[in-house]
Amino acid sequence: MSTADDAAGTPCGTHGGALDGVFGSTPRAIPHRGARAVPAGTPGRDRDPHPGSAPDRASGSAPAPGPAADTTPVLAAGCVLWRRSPAGDGLELCLVHRPKYDDWSHPKGKLKRGEDPLTGALREVEEETGHRAVPGARLPTVDYEAGGRPKQVRYWAAEAVSGSFAPNDEVDRLLWLPPPAARDRLTQPRDRTLVDALLRVLHLA
Repeated sequence: MSTADDAAGTPCGTHGGALDGVFGSTPRAIPHRGARAVPAGTPGRDRDPHPGSAPDRASGSAPAPGPAADTTPVLAAGCVLWRRSPAGDGLELCLVHRPKYDDWSHPKGKLKRGEDPLTGALREVEEETGHRAVPGARLPTVDYEAGGRPKQVRYWAAEAVSGSFAPNDEVDRLLWLPPPAARDRLTQPRDRTLVDALLRVLHLA
């Protein structure tokens, strides 16, 4: 088992006692023959023998920050598409099912670079539903986060006037439902509020 003296490096053959009075409790280091003492403060005495070995630690420089998150909103547009019921009783709203997200929503999509929002909304309606539409009143803009970025979707009321649906890569199913049933079928609460907004602008609320 090691003792405190072992850790302090007591020279072999010494046992304290008389030598303690000469050297003290801690033995002095004896320079090697031929070694030359260098006075304190002599240039180069405290110089790092390996300059540049730890510049970051010496300078205290912080690591470079990573790229900032993109906070530019994704711009999109769509319509709350409606038609007069074929049964002649009220109106129906068009909902689309997107297999990528497995949800029911209003037809909408991202705008092309420089595209007018209303033009983009009508284009998305036709691409997703196969129907041409006549735009009506502006509806509330919806803001939310998607994929870590803010997204802003502008909506219009729009009446379907012609066309027919065919399943495509983005939309595999389409439903025409009365407003109460459409509100219940929509996946996102933010889309349900647009049903109420449509009924208000059509004076049917």
